[in-house]
Amino acid sequence: MQNYYMPTGNEFVSLPTLDQATASIESFTVLHMGYKGMLAFWGGESEPLIRPFVRAENQDLLCDLRWNRECDWIPSFASEKDGIGTEGIFLTPIGHKAFAIRLTVTNHSGKDREISCGFSGAWKKVTHSVNEDKTVAGERKVYHSGWNDGPVFDLSIGMPVMAFAPMASLPVKWEFEQGEEIRCKGTHDCRLESGESVVLDIFWGVGFEEVSAATAAKELLRQTFDGVYEETLCWLRERQKTVGIREVDALLNRNLFFNFFYATGMTMDTEEVVMVTSRSPRYYVSAAYWDRDSLLWSFPSILKADPQYAKELLDYVFTRQIRQIGIHSRYIDGTVLEPGFELDELCAPLMALSRYVNATGETDLLQESHIERGVKKILSILKTKRSQTLHLYETFLQPTDDMRVYPYGTYNNVLTWRCLQDLEKIYHNLWPAETLKCLEEEASTLFRAICTHCIKEYQGKKIFVWSVDEEGNWDVYDEPPGSLELLPYLGFCTMEDSIWKNTVETLRSPDYPYSFAGKPFSDIGCPHAPHPWILSVANGLISGRKEASLDFLRRASMDNGIACESVDEMTGECTTGAAFATCAGFLAYCLMEGLNEGGVENDSI
Repeated sequence: MQNYYMPTGNEFVSLPTLDQATASIESFTVLHMGYKGMLAFWGGESEPLIRPFVRAENQDLLCDLRWNRECDWIPSFASEKDGIGTEGIFLTPIGHKAFAIRLTVTNHSGKDREISCGFSGAWKKVTHSVNEDKTVAGERKVYHSGWNDGPVFDLSIGMPVMAFAPMASLPVKWEFEQGEEIRCKGTHDCRLESGESVVLDIFWGVGFEEVSAATAAKELLRQTFDGVYEETLCWLRERQKTVGIREVDALLNRNLFFNFFYATGMTMDTEEVVMVTSRSPRYYVSAAYWDRDSLLWSFPSILKADPQYAKELLDYVFTRQIRQIGIHSRYIDGTVLEPGFELDELCAPLMALSRYVNATGETDLLQESHIERGVKKILSILKTKRSQTLHLYETFLQPTDDMRVYPYGTYNNVLTWRCLQDLEKIYHNLWPAETLKCLEEEASTLFRAICTHCIKEYQGKKIFVWSVDEEGNWDVYDEPPGSLELLPYLGFCTMEDSIWKNTVETLRSPDYPYSFAGKPFSDIGCPHAPHPWILSVANGLISGRKEASLDFLRRASMDNGIACESVDEMTGECTTGAAFATCAGFLAYCLMEGLNEGGVENDSI
């Protein structure tokens, strides 16, 4: 049976596996610069890491949970059994190395009841994630601490690595046991008259060691749950977006915030902003950096939600990540993870930079030394990839990160053309006229080269082919991570262009093996994941397929309403790439772009 999760998180702590059936936290994760990736703290085989309970007369009263998301991000549930109502909220307050859980228990039974409520759990292991999950061979222990008058859970490898510790708003009896699975239980006992309620808040601090973990919890206790809850709601409301369609707004903002908090974050050890594929261990290449994923997919929606934060992300890219720019994938510290040159990844920082300047009007950063050095470095690398014969730019890996068939991809070259054009515009009054003229001429030459070499006749019609080589070979193909469907979006042609329309018709015809035409959930896939891709659905929102894409999204469950890599063409459920944070960002962005963000209410679409 498939588990459904209600992930939440803030810039420091992620709760990626909050089980919708039981309200149990199976794990939490943090980013760690020194270890180049992510640490995940996991529960045991028989018991999750943290499980809330409410009991009366030895009967468990949490069942049939009904879930909601406050501001489309903060998970909350309600449950009713035997006259006892329970409400729960899972809060990851903005700016804190901590998370909190509130249980509100109300007696509706018409008689006095003895209630026990609190949390139990088991801590089994810690894993280190960068694409693969590896168990950390350290010492896990639990002990009583004077810093929080309760337990501290501690991981060390001869010296501290990370710790977490709870504090409660009401008196709690803590019981814990050291073993292969470290077990813990915190219980608050009370007697409730009919109509009376009790509110129990548990704050979980996370830190480098005992003191920082315990005091992170104590800080929330001092500020109170209500205080940090209202601060977080205010923060979320300031960044929520609308397209004027209530059901779409919920989908948009859920994916917007999932991208915000799972595709970016702050490292626990150095407190640096970083960008990653996903802070969820459920994503199959989690906690690593891709230029394309972070800057072409994740960045645009963050820019719309929080331009100041987007600037911080650009600084990260043009400092930590610029050394190996354009290389397949890298660790969060900028060193190479997987080698292999990708043209779209080389261009991605230029696209993000021009987006930022056009959205904010801020041009001062263009002359900041790290930005200007980075731009010039990208241009110098780009020169080495240019074919003297075709005047096209080559790539080694395709947008799926799979090996190319032919070196000169149409989409990649259109992306390069767009970046050259954008650079000439944003640096118009900042660079010498001769440099700007060279950029303009190179963009014009590349445009002509694409039209000359990347358009072929296929089945009696002219189309844009996927890739070409210098011997005249070419192929008919497409990949959702870098689709030919996006050529009008990139400004290369219009949606009325007959060649582009022929191309889309070819790719979406039943004859094309990855079109999934005629299936209940029909959109383009590719061999990397041979099912309809959510990226392709997002592409459609900004490429003339708004109604079809919306219909797809209304019916597809994806990963419990969050973007995944691909879905089953018959059921719409996630098949590959659960918790795909950067894709969630692109989906949110395309919903805003395709449906006129801030538009007038229109429930008829």
